[in-house]
Amino acid sequence: MFLEPGFTGQRSGWIEVICGSMFSGKTEELIRRLKRARIANQTVQIFKPAKDKRYDEMRVVSHDENSIDSLPIENSREIIVSAQNINVIGIDEAQFFDEELTEVCQKLAVSGTRVIVAGLDMDFRGRPFGPIPNLLAVAEYITKVHAICPHCGNLATHSYRLSQEQDTVVLGEKDKYEPRCRVCYEMGHILDLRIRL
Repeated sequence: MFLEPGFTGQRSGWIEVICGSMFSGKTEELIRRLKRARIANQTVQIFKPAKDKRYDEMRVVSHDENSIDSLPIENSREIIVSAQNINVIGIDEAQFFDEELTEVCQKLAVSGTRVIVAGLDMDFRGRPFGPIPNLLAVAEYITKVHAICPHCGNLATHSYRLSQEQDTVVLGEKDKYEPRCRVCYEMGHILDLRIRL
């Protein structure tokens, strides 16, 4: 269970990870936490990968069209440079960042910053994705959110790719992905294999 930490004014930082499949509300939860930090008069900065331009080039936008201003960056080292005198750092689509992201987040937490990271925990093949597994290992707080499987109504834990592209990173929305539970995800792969044969 996630217990939202209270801000005491004391310089102690930590890492929070929000993970799950596509369409599970990761960005929505990230935005919610950052807005609450602003209500508490904390300084906030959110970062997103520059390559993610699906909804907006400068803003982080959830599937429900909630948004927040962000700073698009090319690599995780840029976060350290831009995070001076910031109480709370948000990082969206963390799976697209380089492996140094874990070290960057740990440095920020040690310096007293609250770091909130959102990202896919698995790629479309069902394998751990980018720096997320390492971030899960070092985080103080972890929230796994779930979408709903449109085939059976159970909790969806996987991102099923509808297109035939095989690259690990393929930006897309409902035209290329859908959330699926473990069973429907596996059934889809079995059907795909039969169709190819």
